Amino acid sequence: MAAYLETSASYAKRTFPGIILAALLVAASIPVAAWLGSIVLALEGADPSAAAGPISSISVAILLGMLLRNLFPMPQMFLDGLRFCARNVLRLGIVLVGIKLSLLDVFRLGAAGIPVVVVVITSGIVILGWLSRRLQLPVRLGILIAAGTSICGITAIASTAPVIEAEEQEVACSVAIITLFGLLGMLFYPYLAHAILHSSEQIGLFLGTAIHDTSQVVGAALAYREVFQDEAAFKAATATKLTRNLFLALVVPLLAYRYSRSQARLQHATTHSAPRPALLDLLPLFILGFVGMALLRTIGEVTLANGSAFGLWDAAAWHALTVEIGDVWGSRCLALAMASVGSLTRVSDFRTLGWKPFVVGLAGAFLVAASGLAVIFLLNPSFRL
Repeated sequence: MAAYLETSASYAKRTFPGIILAALLVAASIPVAAWLGSIVLALEGADPSAAAGPISSISVAILLGMLLRNLFPMPQMFLDGLRFCARNVLRLGIVLVGIKLSLLDVFRLGAAGIPVVVVVITSGIVILGWLSRRLQLPVRLGILIAAGTSICGITAIASTAPVIEAEEQEVACSVAIITLFGLLGMLFYPYLAHAILHSSEQIGLFLGTAIHDTSQVVGAALAYREVFQDEAAFKAATATKLTRNLFLALVVPLLAYRYSRSQARLQHATTHSAPRPALLDLLPLFILGFVGMALLRTIGEVTLANGSAFGLWDAAAWHALTVEIGDVWGSRCLALAMASVGSLTRVSDFRTLGWKPFVVGLAGAFLVAASGLAVIFLLNPSFRL
């Protein structure tokens, strides 16, 4: 026991400086993200003080980490803590953000909207995977871009990266691409949707499926609500995005299986043996934790019908608790992890990737928008939230 405690104390001492550095980057990212978000909302004609900004502090944290890593030498004393955050704190963050999601959101969206979400995710994963192979993009990078484009942006990338053992530069590159094209969609899609779609629900459905990251969807929906005075579109967009996020629990294991199969085929070609992937590799504990937190949120929402969640919290207290766990601590853990990923990434590593990741990202942005519009026009979904 004494030896274990001594080893643990030694490890904590080694990781402490890196954790503090990542925390400082996150603290700096919050006001920077708020400032940038206010500029974006002002450009869209929305009130910058009306709600949380559309620029994620997680995106800013990884950018600040990359700036620090590439402008100044990184002392060895920080590396253990940064790696700890990029691996362990990342998993904790994914578990915690699960409480932001409820299966009731899927039921609210209903049979009218779910086919649009399914088509967008499926087409994004399949077609972007094919395009990545055609361009000979690194397998893991192609999977990360497809996941971020098709499901839920940075959270999808963060959830997928550990199960395919992605490297820091692959994570940083995919986050940069998703942030760029998601931001462009957030700026232009509200006006495109208003011009070509015919109902508030269809507009919200399009915004929730065509824009990548959750913060960007909320920003676009907020701008649409304020510019066109449409609360229904705002509700439909956020419900659609939350439904999309729930597909993480299904898609991440499938992506892990796809990656394991590709590695097995490669190994079989060289050694004539191809071991089966372990179940825990396809459905890791942090994804099970994510699902468990989503189920916890769902049960809490259901029990609110009797007056209190789990007989303990009224509606206001339950809402405050889920916000504290998911939006505050979950997002902070992800920001801490992404700041660490950025601090471990050299921009020079991107040179070997060239222009291909941006082509895949651009194609993905057009694909999810076009497939979403096509299904909306085809099915003409109608629902009320």
